[in-house]
Amino acid sequence: MEWLHDLFKRSPEMALFLSLAVGYWIGKIKFGKFQLGGVAGSLLVAVVVSQVGVQVDAGVKAVLFALFIYAVGFESGPQFFSSLGRQSIKEIVLAVVMAATGLATVIVMAKLCGLDKGLAAGVAAGGLTQSAIIGTAGDAIAKLGLAADETQRLQGNVAIGYAVTYVFGSFGAIIVCVNILPKFMGRSIRDDAIAAETAMQAGQAALGPDQQAAAPALVGRIYELAADTGRTVHDIEFETPDTNITIERVKRDGRFIEVGPELRLQKGDIVLVVGRREAVVSSASMLGKELYDIEGMELTMQRREIVLTNKNLDRKTIGEIRDATTSATRHGVFLVSIGRAGTNLPLKPDTVVQVGDMVTIFGAEQDLKRVSARIGEVIVQTHKTDFVYLGAGLVVGLLIGLVSVKLGDIPLTLGSGGGALLSGLLFGWFRAKRQTFGALPSSAAQLLKDLGLAGFVTVVGLSSGLQAVETIKAHGLTIFGVGVVVTIVPMILTMLIGRYLLRYDNVAIFAGALSGSRSANPAFGEVLDKAENAIPTVPFAITYALANVLLTLLGPLIVALA
Repeated sequence: MEWLHDLFKRSPEMALFLSLAVGYWIGKIKFGKFQLGGVAGSLLVAVVVSQVGVQVDAGVKAVLFALFIYAVGFESGPQFFSSLGRQSIKEIVLAVVMAATGLATVIVMAKLCGLDKGLAAGVAAGGLTQSAIIGTAGDAIAKLGLAADETQRLQGNVAIGYAVTYVFGSFGAIIVCVNILPKFMGRSIRDDAIAAETAMQAGQAALGPDQQAAAPALVGRIYELAADTGRTVHDIEFETPDTNITIERVKRDGRFIEVGPELRLQKGDIVLVVGRREAVVSSASMLGKELYDIEGMELTMQRREIVLTNKNLDRKTIGEIRDATTSATRHGVFLVSIGRAGTNLPLKPDTVVQVGDMVTIFGAEQDLKRVSARIGEVIVQTHKTDFVYLGAGLVVGLLIGLVSVKLGDIPLTLGSGGGALLSGLLFGWFRAKRQTFGALPSSAAQLLKDLGLAGFVTVVGLSSGLQAVETIKAHGLTIFGVGVVVTIVPMILTMLIGRYLLRYDNVAIFAGALSGSRSANPAFGEVLDKAENAIPTVPFAITYALANVLLTLLGPLIVALA
């Protein structure tokens, strides 16, 4: 093994990427219905690799986690701020329950197993994966007035307890949130994440990558007119106020003729009709026989996203805007969705729009050009990240993380992770209101989340794995066993209270809240991976912020009570 030690000493980043590669490979293996997942797999492999001796700079861990948590906050900022209020009470209670049950479990286990104050606090720090407890407990021990050597011994025991229990603290949280919770609820995280996203988007189905509706809302059909009714294009398009169809092309006697409102249609004309599916289907009977694959009737349609900036449209209903717009202006343009702060509004006549709303329209290019300028600024889709905005957001987050406020003698701080999360929420929310700058494409955000979290967890395993194994050998398995209980029991109790008293009924939302209440970042990463959307992030952000404060306060309490 000496050659491996020398190799990783010369290139510690090799150990990082080796753990990621093997960890994700192991994470894909299914044991019945159980699957570790890439994050947990990387953690286990990193612990094994660490046994040959690997030194990874602590700054790498900080950078990777900051990238992960900022990207999470950025994507969830709009929903987070719109969710604050009375509806957040469940998350607040859940975080308090987790802290209280965690404290009770540590005190009971410390008395049953005869752990001193230092080991008890260390087990809490590792089993609950809240590293800040090491600092607050160490400060509390220093103020007990003990002899210097006894104080040093107890403070050393804090580090020992932490080192032994931290790895399972991370792994156990993943098991509870990703495996036990869905089985307990009887549903999958992914299914409930889709249901919650669909409900959030005003009933519109939430489609994932490579998915499309079998019966799309907007369709095009080709018909051969069965009768010479003498009606014009305008007559057919506006037969009723809610017809919602347009005639885009007309072919007569083998020739295409220019389409205008006053064009009178004749029997035998071949027409291309575009519109909402229900309107096209209901109009079929008055049009005639449907045809397929008629040469020259192809037409490329487009979707365009526009930020509403026209102040003349601000605070008006969809019905008022429609009534004030001429039929010539509306021709060929279909409203697909209106989004505000990441949530779709219902497309009803009485829905009020505001400056800053994201309006999505559908139609032929020439029709969209005519209408776009009347609405606001067109969003140009890009695959490039705005690194000015990204860098500024991370700097602000890290500055916030440096702020420390004392509660009595206990210093409280969000830390770099909490600061980056808060900054990501703020910058993501502002980006949703001003979408002409600050682009972070979803693929780029996904890379930041995947690499950031998996890399962070791997560095934790590489840094702590060797010490944890050596400490277990020296002190036996008692501390490790206590750590398992401290990891699992509070989460199970909190899960039961959340389900039966707080009435959580959506697995994805519950898993996000549960992982946040334990500040269990690896578990949250796995939950996010299973959900395949951002639904778990809002409850996680609320409980995570509270957990950073509540769990940190456990240090002095354990020292006083153990």
